[in-house]
Amino acid sequence: MTTATVPAAFTSPAGVIVDRDVVTASGPDTDTFLQGQLSQDIVALESGASAWSLLLSPQGKVEAWLRVTRTGENALVMDVDAGVGQSMLERLGRFKLRTKCDLALEHWEALAVRWALDASAPDLANAPASALVAQAEWPGVNGVDLLAPEFAPDAITALDVAEATLADYEALRIACGVPAMATELADGAIAAEAGIVERSVSFTKGCYTGQELVARIDSRGNNVAKRLVGVVALDPRGMLISGEPVLVDGAEVGAVTSAAGNIGLAYLKRSVDSLPVEAAVGDTPAVLQNLPLVSR
Repeated sequence: MTTATVPAAFTSPAGVIVDRDVVTASGPDTDTFLQGQLSQDIVALESGASAWSLLLSPQGKVEAWLRVTRTGENALVMDVDAGVGQSMLERLGRFKLRTKCDLALEHWEALAVRWALDASAPDLANAPASALVAQAEWPGVNGVDLLAPEFAPDAITALDVAEATLADYEALRIACGVPAMATELADGAIAAEAGIVERSVSFTKGCYTGQELVARIDSRGNNVAKRLVGVVALDPRGMLISGEPVLVDGAEVGAVTSAAGNIGLAYLKRSVDSLPVEAAVGDTPAVLQNLPLVSR
């Protein structure tokens, strides 16, 4: 099986500043309101704890894949990919009727630190005291995100970790199989197809908007029409391109959604049920594999 290694920048702890949109929520009805809107059991979150969650349409399609961090009683911070915060705020606002929950959109930064599973964890003692600390939960690597409105120019070096680039970060995201809102989760995606239900949904918390589709798919063994997989060009020097069709035995079975060098992500039709399998991406020989791509 062809595997992708952790990008060299992250074989030991390294950090990069990434833009994140944040919606803050506060007020006496905050927990009750968001418990009925998000797929995660946010009432169970202790102060300082975080969890990934889905914000769904009434039909069960993904409107935002976000992380919730409790900052106090009836006080939460929800961070999401940059560019999604406004639509997330509007979606929540449509369901906030006669509810004492104040929502506000802010543009923050994440100091994203990632490192290989066999590397020593960084010492976060020099992290800014005001920053929220949230686990990244990227498959195949260790990671933590420090969240704050803004970081000082020397924030990365103060942590005594190497500085990575946004290109390094994107390559690692793809190798770990982490979907992004602008690509894998765009246009009304289904969470089960993206492989994010297990870490984002509580099946014991009670009702929330969009629950029916999630529960129905789960009851049927997550049998979905397509699923997110990894793509690796057989030539390490190969270059995959987002949008290129993926063919197996001459039949088009998907298209690349994100790419970085010789690795990418693609949604694969259910007709291909066994991986790994050889494929062609455009004219490039490749192999389709289960995620994550990083060797463990």
